[in-house]
Amino acid sequence: MTQQHSSRSTGLQTVVGAGVLVLGCLLAWGATSISSEAGYGGVGPNFFPWVVAIVLVFCGALSILHARTGGFRDLEEASGDEQAHWKGFVWVSAGLLLNALLITTIGFILSCALCFVLAVRGFKSSEGRLDLSAKAWIKDLFIGVAVAAPVFWMFTQLLAINLPGLTNTGWL
Repeated sequence: MTQQHSSRSTGLQTVVGAGVLVLGCLLAWGATSISSEAGYGGVGPNFFPWVVAIVLVFCGALSILHARTGGFRDLEEASGDEQAHWKGFVWVSAGLLLNALLITTIGFILSCALCFVLAVRGFKSSEGRLDLSAKAWIKDLFIGVAVAAPVFWMFTQLLAINLPGLTNTGWL
């Protein structure tokens, strides 16, 4: 590795570490506005945001320290394509955005199943195996519902956490 490439690489590594550190600080700042009133098991709703914030700050600081003392050593050659697969990115992004847009309209189960279907299209597209047949769409939709429904039921029925449903019964 040339000196110029190594210097550029450690500079980028420092920027990534600083970004993680700033993200952790922002999360900690946001956690201060969340109630700390203890709930079930003595843990308040701000517990996990604080844990994540502390871990991010620690990892960011450690990444900066590591980058400033020589960078990430003995890195393996990067795997994957040199170029991003934009078609796959668009499929997955569409799934996430539609999930966020439709979750309160069609409910958790159907919006998550739709997200799953579109994400599968994106990942298969990146492998060069995109299948747009009706059979593939239906199969992936059933798999998406089979994954999302138990998650929905666990949250709504077992944990009594309200998630957007298609009906008010707590089962759909």
